[in-house]
Amino acid sequence: MSNSKPSQKKEYWFTAIVLTVTMSMLLLFLLREKSLPELGRIFSSLDPFWMLIAVATFGSSWVLEGICNWLLSRHLYPNWTFGRSFMIGMTGIFYCSITPFSAGGQPMQIYYMAKMGMEPGPSAAIISAKTLTHQCTMMLFSVILLFAQFPFFVKNVSNLALFTLLGFSANILLICMVILVSVNAGFVQTILRVSLNFLQKIHVVKNPEESYQAIGKHLQSFQEGFKTMGRDWKLYLLVCLITLAQLILGSYNPYCIYRAFHLHGASAWQIISAEVFATMAVTLIPLPGNSGGAEVSFGTFCHIFFGDLTTPALLVWRVLTYYSNILLGGILVFWGSRRYLGKKPKAVCPQTKETESQLSAEAPPTEKSK
Repeated sequence: MSNSKPSQKKEYWFTAIVLTVTMSMLLLFLLREKSLPELGRIFSSLDPFWMLIAVATFGSSWVLEGICNWLLSRHLYPNWTFGRSFMIGMTGIFYCSITPFSAGGQPMQIYYMAKMGMEPGPSAAIISAKTLTHQCTMMLFSVILLFAQFPFFVKNVSNLALFTLLGFSANILLICMVILVSVNAGFVQTILRVSLNFLQKIHVVKNPEESYQAIGKHLQSFQEGFKTMGRDWKLYLLVCLITLAQLILGSYNPYCIYRAFHLHGASAWQIISAEVFATMAVTLIPLPGNSGGAEVSFGTFCHIFFGDLTTPALLVWRVLTYYSNILLGGILVFWGSRRYLGKKPKAVCPQTKETESQLSAEAPPTEKSK
């Protein structure tokens, strides 16, 4: 217990620092263009109905995140509850918001699932399947939107080709990495060994063999878990469809903000497309929450809709889509950890049962059985 409290305090301090710095930068950026009285007048005139819809759509995307995790988890642990899955989903959202490259989400999800009693292999497989289905769905959705709205954005957005190339490259790279680790174990192990030997030569890694064995255990656990997950294409298709609904609802948020500012003229699909392209373009920004890049990308794609109100709209958008992930996400993760950590699910992995029965059937007879 003594070790966990300092680590929790560091975690909370880091979250507070990230929140304070990014919010301060955004406010300074905002005050360069608008005075405080002018901002007060703009924000006080927001349409409460559309703001309520904006909050509801974003909250619904959180719920759909939990449903996707629940369907995948229930495939291996039938009694795994939605509450656990929702907490795991919020864990990913929260830690992705406060870590560089959004790299902390998946490891922390696997960590919390282990604390809830799930084996490392199945938990890694579930999170990887969720990541893969999400990225593939987002890629396909983006391609469809790109073809549908390409003439409009080519006309109104400069350097669209550069934004598109960056976004697609980042997402293709992530998809390939997940597939490679899950399918081709030998190739990944070869790359790992070569990389560790190179890092030893440049004095980054002292003992490459020890590091290889440590990382190899995690890779093996992940690969076995992915095999355990199986090829239930109906399940994956259902998760992809729910993910599509999640993407649409999450991307509908800027349109709600657009209407809350009493703006008209642009279609919902045009603004949804702008949101999706803006999100894809900043995938490789290293700062937590893609800070800096997210603001520039939103301004580039959405200035054509918001005009002089782009900066105030940017503040509202970031509060709803980023700062709420940190504030509310942190609260929900804290509550969920108190409720679920240390409490194992009632059911064990059905594939584990099958494996145990097969092993017992193949085992040589004992002296008593003879």
